[in-house]
Amino acid sequence: MSRVLLCGAAIVTLSMGIRHGFGLWLQPITLDRGWTRETFALALAVQNLAWGVAGPFAGMLADRFGAFRVLIVGSVLYAGGLVLMALATSGLGFTGSAGLLLGMAQAGTTYAVVYGVIARNVAAEKRSWAMGVAAAAGSFGQFLMVPVESWLIGGFGWQNALFLLGCCALAIVPLAAGLREPKGLAAAGGSQQSIGAALREAFAYPSFRLLMAGYFVCGFQVVFIGVHLPSYLKDHGLTPGVATTALALIGLFNVFGTYAAGSLGQRLAKRHILAAIYLLRSVAIVAFISLPLTPMSVYVFASVMGVLWLSTVPPTNALVAQIFGVKYMSMLSGFVFLSHQIGSFLGVWLGGRLYDMTGSYDIVWWIAVALGVFAALVNLPVRETAIVRPAPAAA
Repeated sequence: MSRVLLCGAAIVTLSMGIRHGFGLWLQPITLDRGWTRETFALALAVQNLAWGVAGPFAGMLADRFGAFRVLIVGSVLYAGGLVLMALATSGLGFTGSAGLLLGMAQAGTTYAVVYGVIARNVAAEKRSWAMGVAAAAGSFGQFLMVPVESWLIGGFGWQNALFLLGCCALAIVPLAAGLREPKGLAAAGGSQQSIGAALREAFAYPSFRLLMAGYFVCGFQVVFIGVHLPSYLKDHGLTPGVATTALALIGLFNVFGTYAAGSLGQRLAKRHILAAIYLLRSVAIVAFISLPLTPMSVYVFASVMGVLWLSTVPPTNALVAQIFGVKYMSMLSGFVFLSHQIGSFLGVWLGGRLYDMTGSYDIVWWIAVALGVFAALVNLPVRETAIVRPAPAAA
């Protein structure tokens, strides 16, 4: 178990840490290339959508053939996408690299694939905690990589910074060896349920659809804030250093939030944890946009949002395993995450679109508030008991 957790945590640290700082590239790339913010935002919106669409397929392959091969391919795609992102000179090329390639890479190197291995190798009574540990590692990666990426951009230029990050992404290849599973374990699961039957069962189950609805909101909120917060702060006269510190604080406090959510999931109803997280996000956003904007108010907001940032991940994925079992854990988590990424697409794209139309992010902030209340309400009816399947007929 320790090997799986250590290597899985390190992989998530790299994959989530690199992407968390993409908002730092918005200003230098758009100024250098002469693009609008919508051009940059559309590429990252496509990235999130591609990540979501590819997620179920990456999960399906990981469940069937093991996570090791999927992680290798994902690592190579990640490195290639970062290099081509630096070389792109047109909006279409930028969308293809920063959007399509990096989205597919993230599908093969992040939570759905790693959590499937954890679910199969950790006892059920420790599963939520173990997922919290992996999510906390991803959060630490966000805290660690944001100042590193800011330093790389300042010291080497935005293009060379992307080349160096591509080298970092290749470190996932040796780490993937720690997630090798005995042949056949990934495809095992106790029942003889087919992939098609598993999908029909999940989508017919109301609680699965409710989890997807809540995760849609999670994606909208965190990706809008992660990508557009640096520009929002600069528009209000704050220095780039404030944005860098804010993103780093989100990552730092997310370490505590995700670990706490995973640990609490062992003792409290996970639906209540999720409802509280979404509601508190809305409260934090209302306070942030209503109070005077100062560096201190930004740091307080970033710290609070950090606690709530990825804390939805352990209870959501633990619920999928708890309700449906671990055989198709990566695939079903991938479908839930697809909903998350549709929300991410809308959050990042609408941020750029509405800013270019109105010269302000105000409308998108209030959409994020309303969606948080909606997500809190839809998570309350989720049933957490394992689904009851008819026993196979006797021979």
